[in-house]
Amino acid sequence: MTQIQTINISAGQIMGLNIEALEPIWVLPVKELLQLEAKLQLKLEWPRPENDPRELSEIAECRLWSLRADALCPWLPLLLEREDGQLSRHVAMLVPHSFNKTEGIRFSEDALSLWVSHRLFLLDHWSQMQGYQIKNNLNQMVAALGFELDPSFWPKDVP
Repeated sequence: MTQIQTINISAGQIMGLNIEALEPIWVLPVKELLQLEAKLQLKLEWPRPENDPRELSEIAECRLWSLRADALCPWLPLLLEREDGQLSRHVAMLVPHSFNKTEGIRFSEDALSLWVSHRLFLLDHWSQMQGYQIKNNLNQMVAALGFELDPSFWPKDVP
């Protein structure tokens, strides 16, 4: 079984837009960073009254912290655990969506398509600049979001 690494993010860190809790991973060499693929869990510790029905992605402070973390650590979605919803929750922080108690998160299709395309281009380029080919890993990441890539998505003659 895969060992999941959990990073706790306190309410104070969220309010202060402090992403220092991610430092242990952002200082890793790329090879070690890529070994964390789908093995990272972010636990946002945001206090809510018991009767607060909102998901974390509906709380402005949590979304803003996640936007900052995503901007400064663009490889973060690749590392986030997929089966228990870490990746989906992170993307919900960044992409317009609705939440249904029976169906779960429902992303705006156009917004998700744009985010996925942008992130794939960015991470593919980043990994190639580091000397790694991770297209298969990226395909798996977006498949976890229910996004099916057309095989022609990846240009054949562009590095």
